[in-house]
Amino acid sequence: MLCRYMPHKALGVLTDMPLIRTRASIKLHNRQVIAMRELLESYKALVDVLRKMFEASRLFRCFLKGSINSPLLQFSERYEQKGDNGDPGDGGGIPVYAFLSISSHEKYAEELVRMFSLELCMKRFLVLEFMSLGYDSSQVKQLSWSAELYAGEFKHLSDCNLYSGETHGPVLPRSRDGKSDMFALTFDNQLSSDVLEVYLTTWRAELNIDIFRVNEIFEIVGEEMHIKLCQAAIPEKTKL
Repeated sequence: MLCRYMPHKALGVLTDMPLIRTRASIKLHNRQVIAMRELLESYKALVDVLRKMFEASRLFRCFLKGSINSPLLQFSERYEQKGDNGDPGDGGGIPVYAFLSISSHEKYAEELVRMFSLELCMKRFLVLEFMSLGYDSSQVKQLSWSAELYAGEFKHLSDCNLYSGETHGPVLPRSRDGKSDMFALTFDNQLSSDVLEVYLTTWRAELNIDIFRVNEIFEIVGEEMHIKLCQAAIPEKTKL
């Protein structure tokens, strides 16, 4: 817990105040409990957003539904097997976009989903590291990558293809180049302040998301659909 740093904290002229360290430790503990709750809620919100992105990325095609001899055409967002050569999902050849094909839009959507999926895995790793700070040594030993962080999390991750049936756990975090050295993730509550600073920076930096590429995709698709998509903010230090 963060209050464990208090016994060694230099308080200067406040050192002689009665129970100053005890009271400060209690306040730090209460703030940490609230912060951990907010952190978990933030993570749940990220999972929910990715689920919606994953679902939306599969809804570009429009499949014919029912009999083709019917005077009234019906369409569905899902493919229905009819025993023929299959429906390409182009709405019977109806043009939807002026220049880009549906498959092009699907590829852009897949690229965005992939980036945010990788980032969610990294965020989950950081959440577990931060949660370990509130555990004692015996509890931390039970904390692992395969632990469910909230009720229904594994079902939600499965909806995003981020839960492995082979390992019976969430997909391991990795970088955009596909590399991962995290084969045996372990967590402890002895993180130094320097490590915590690195983790907080990683949380804010979104290492697996190429902001310039995201904005490029938004611009291309926005021009095609004649709408203005909200572009991602570029950190000040990376602006020219």
